[in-house]
Amino acid sequence: MKILNIFKTKKKTLPEYFKTVLWSYDFDKIDPAKDKKTIIINAINYGDLRHWKWLNEFYGKNTVAEVLKKSPGTEIRPRVRNLVSILFSINNFNYEYRSFN
Repeated sequence: MKILNIFKTKKKTLPEYFKTVLWSYDFDKIDPAKDKKTIIINAINYGDLRHWKWLNEFYGKNTVAEVLKKSPGTEIRPRVRNLVSILFSINNFNYEYRSFN
């Protein structure tokens, strides 16, 4: 119930500067509640400090960390993986093993 109230009281649209990190999506149809994983992964990979601050303010550090922990580690660019692991206290990313059979 608490999370639901957060989305009701906060603006349900993304700031315009998110267009630069969500270029391959229909920006007007992106919903911060429904498309949380897409927004977080793209902002982490391609965003700058203002994107990261918005994620923290809107979703909260714990929610961002949980999304990142559950996402395959390969979805996070190597250039930012170390910084993300420090800032969001992620010890291990979720890696999917491939079978060679």
